[in-house]
Amino acid sequence: MVEQGHYPEYWEADVVLRDGGTGHLRPVSPSDADALQAFHMRQSQSSIYLRFFTYKAKLTNKELERFTNVDYRDRLAFVITIGDEIIGIGRYDRLDDPTEAEVAFNIADGHQGRGLGSILLEHLAAAARENGIRRFSAEVLPENRKMIGVFADAGYEVSRHFDDGVIALDFNIDPTEKSLAVMEAREHRAEARSVADLLSPSSIAVIGASREWGSVGYQLLEHIIEGGFKGSVYAINPEAFELAGMISYSRISEVPETVQLAVIAVPYEQVLEVADECAAAGVKALLVVTAGFGPKGPEGLARQRALVRRARAHGMRVVGPASLGLINTRPDVSLNASMAPALPRRGGLGLFSQSAAIGVLLYATAQRRALGLSSTISAGNRADVSGNDAMQYWEDDADTKVVAMYLESVGNPRKFSRLARRLARTKPVIVAKSDVTGLQLPPGHAVRTTQAPPGALDAMLRQSGVIRVTTNEQLIDVAQIAVSQPLPRGRRVAVFSNSVALGRVLADACTGLDLDITRLEAELALDTGMSVALPQLRRTVTEVLSDDSVDAGVVAILPAPGLRTEAIAAVLAECVQETGKPLVAAFTGIVDPRAHVEGLLAADPDVAGGGLPCFSSPGAAVTALASVVRYTEWAQRDHGSFVEPAGVDTEAASAYLDSLMDRVEGDALTRLDPEQTARLLEFYGISVLPAVSFSTPDEAVAAAEQLGWPVAVKTREGHLRHRLDLGGVRLNIATPEALRTNIEQMHQALRRYGEFEMEVQSMANSGQGCRIRAIEDPLLGPVISFGLAGDATSLLDDWAHGVPPLTDRDIADLVRAPRSAAKLFGYQGLPEADIAALEDLIARLAVLKDEHPQIALIEINPVLVSADGVTVLSADVRLGNPQRRTDSARRAMRD
Repeated sequence: MVEQGHYPEYWEADVVLRDGGTGHLRPVSPSDADALQAFHMRQSQSSIYLRFFTYKAKLTNKELERFTNVDYRDRLAFVITIGDEIIGIGRYDRLDDPTEAEVAFNIADGHQGRGLGSILLEHLAAAARENGIRRFSAEVLPENRKMIGVFADAGYEVSRHFDDGVIALDFNIDPTEKSLAVMEAREHRAEARSVADLLSPSSIAVIGASREWGSVGYQLLEHIIEGGFKGSVYAINPEAFELAGMISYSRISEVPETVQLAVIAVPYEQVLEVADECAAAGVKALLVVTAGFGPKGPEGLARQRALVRRARAHGMRVVGPASLGLINTRPDVSLNASMAPALPRRGGLGLFSQSAAIGVLLYATAQRRALGLSSTISAGNRADVSGNDAMQYWEDDADTKVVAMYLESVGNPRKFSRLARRLARTKPVIVAKSDVTGLQLPPGHAVRTTQAPPGALDAMLRQSGVIRVTTNEQLIDVAQIAVSQPLPRGRRVAVFSNSVALGRVLADACTGLDLDITRLEAELALDTGMSVALPQLRRTVTEVLSDDSVDAGVVAILPAPGLRTEAIAAVLAECVQETGKPLVAAFTGIVDPRAHVEGLLAADPDVAGGGLPCFSSPGAAVTALASVVRYTEWAQRDHGSFVEPAGVDTEAASAYLDSLMDRVEGDALTRLDPEQTARLLEFYGISVLPAVSFSTPDEAVAAAEQLGWPVAVKTREGHLRHRLDLGGVRLNIATPEALRTNIEQMHQALRRYGEFEMEVQSMANSGQGCRIRAIEDPLLGPVISFGLAGDATSLLDDWAHGVPPLTDRDIADLVRAPRSAAKLFGYQGLPEADIAALEDLIARLAVLKDEHPQIALIEINPVLVSADGVTVLSADVRLGNPQRRTDSARRAMRD
């Protein structure tokens, strides 16, 4: 529960409104009295009456005192501001029943319809739950349909009754599947709208436009104009009267209309001042190409945060700093607000990058390969607009068929996973993420270091259906197939070549990538002249691709006299159109440097993504095709449903954890004792085999009598308690005499390890030992890891990972992913383990970890899995700071 008179820092948040604008949400304070009075006096008589059930021209001093002085526990109010102006306020007051509170809202007349009420309700509910409140009630006049709609549309089960001219509403505020879905849908619409406004502005001002040829400001203005932008364009430079044939304004405030997008290309020291001027002029968004914020250390971090804070507080989104720019090829927009020399060819690829250097590489590679783009976003330092925002937009964008992202950092991987999983069900999502840079934050962001095990990020991407590559070349390899070709229905591949040896090598490469070779046509006769060879090639390829046993084709051609790459590509593209199946080609050994063999050949410039994907390397062609095949299999599969284990008491577990959190200090971890651990796990239907600590042999015998013979005796030292080979465990002890003897022998054998505690435990049924580990990572959020106990996991890193929430299919994949998992499925004649019981245990741990971010670590080691079920022998639980979770049950923009 929140300390009275204080509130946690994370209660303050920047939020995206329904129309794509932004505001700042925070708890009210006594200093808001004047702003609240001004807010009240701007309201219409009707709005005041609906809020107070009477009209009052001004709030009294006593009312202002009550409304702005809260204890943040029994009484709380949130305000949403733009600049210094309050545009909405929502509050709760705890009732006599400490689990219930009454809520009320008041939204500024000029900002109604922007979703403020639903945002305030979400944040109030989240804060109330932290303070032990479980229900909200409200009294609303029947004519206040908008506020009734806020409650009705929130996804809660609202009960209502009419009493004395007032509608009384009452509902439980615990998150439900419906309420979370409503919040996610609202978040999606708002963030997609904000990016849509960035990419389709009605007006642009280039601040820092210059007459100096080659300067950034000069090029940006030139590219916007020559790209044919359909809106208004303004040049802002205090020292130039005329630029690019248009009047130059000295300041943004002089522009005769409200500018939607300001492109800022001024020196580093002037950026904040210019941002403030844009805010005062009502600019809707900023594109900051100026660099230097990240590399300048603490100073750069502070200036970048100040830039974002000021922009969001005045309703503006920020792209950058250090952005390469924005591109939208839609004909009614034609936006090239970037350093790209020309508006690229229109197509179906949405492209996201961070650093300008990588953006240039991706743009150049896409252009060289004739890949058409729908839009591009270069986020630079990614101080505000991120890849998550871009995915929200591209999910709805009909012009975007494939999403490609080069990520140097991931700021909110938990949200990324959620959005990517949803987007990938309808559009391929290709992510290039360097293994060298790993999981980190972009320049200029608050430092949060990952504690996730190696492979957790890959597991998250794989689980989300993302096509993972490591270089920009691989990203474009995959993109040119996904954009231009029908998606394969399966992994059955036909190989074509005019060389038997090359065909066999290619078939081996396909097999190595888990593609199934169903046809091998390695004797194509292409040396008979183009007039004869091309019709024969068309007949052969069309016939084979039309076979129901073939899902895709790969063609590898060696050079020969008279062979023309473009002519062959044109024929193969016709085969794709006729059969509706994907085909890729590799023209290997081309020595003419003028020959164009990488990209979409035979492309129709009027058709987005038309053409045949052609490569100079057969290996690159097959690798890219295999990536697309894996994606289509993921997209077509049953993804299962999110697990909801029976017999779980989340509310009791929350209350119990709250009672333990007083022991947690700062970022330190607090370890629960065995009794506390067992009690916590019981709330989720997980039983730990009882164990009793002892100090003397007599105590051990008494414990064994209580537990029942036979027993095991083990040390409680973490590095020894599972090591039978080192003498840390003795099993199947059936008598008091044997127990005393084993205790003495263990003391003698382990004397070199110093003093240690010991315990006696009931014997469990024999089975395969497994380990399950769940952590709260500062970047990824909850991570579940599964492996078999022993050296295979410890030395060979034979772990599988998942990021909750997990579906039943995710859990099934998790159990089967480790290489040593074969031991669970009837290995060498042993009975198959009870996989259903193991999956149920993992599901319970995943839900426990997902619902309680204050649990920093849970480790079950070992759990014995036999044919008759599972037995948890030992569990370790540690508590920590719960506010490291990056994706919570409240909408908020994060750095």
